[in-house]
Amino acid sequence: MNKILINILLATVSTFALTLNEVPKEVTLSGSNGGLVDGTAWHSTMLKDKLHVIFYVSPNKKDDNEAFLDALDKKDYDKTEYGLIAIINLKATWLPNFAIEEKLKSRQEEFPDTLYIKDKTKYLVKEWALADDTSNIIIFDKEGKVIYQHLGKIAPKEMNNIFTLIEKNLNR
Repeated sequence: MNKILINILLATVSTFALTLNEVPKEVTLSGSNGGLVDGTAWHSTMLKDKLHVIFYVSPNKKDDNEAFLDALDKKDYDKTEYGLIAIINLKATWLPNFAIEEKLKSRQEEFPDTLYIKDKTKYLVKEWALADDTSNIIIFDKEGKVIYQHLGKIAPKEMNNIFTLIEKNLNR
């Protein structure tokens, strides 16, 4: 029984290429790989000087963590200390890119404090070993270190733990 539990734990840990309390491998989304909705490049080195919460999602799973996103928005954290990023895995859906990109442009205008980014080739799935066809939530501290990662839908009881972590790191 213990061997089974150890194997399950090892398998779970190995699915994350991002390591807690470490700055991940530098990546850039640009050109044919994606980038910001205005066509400029996005670099992971931009994940410094603020606490960042990244939602890396398949368009088909965009509603999975809507309750968490709503609760996060209600917190109204200081935008000079906190940033929200939505990276959309365009390759994880049958929906045409042009339709999703138009929606992202309108979302960027509607929510200018959130940074919307396109991943057209599952680049972050490959480079950071993020889960494909689901919702990934990753939190980075002000130094760009990963302090939290979650796959799939967040349970309501987990939200308070996440908010506590965010607030602890905002006050550093």
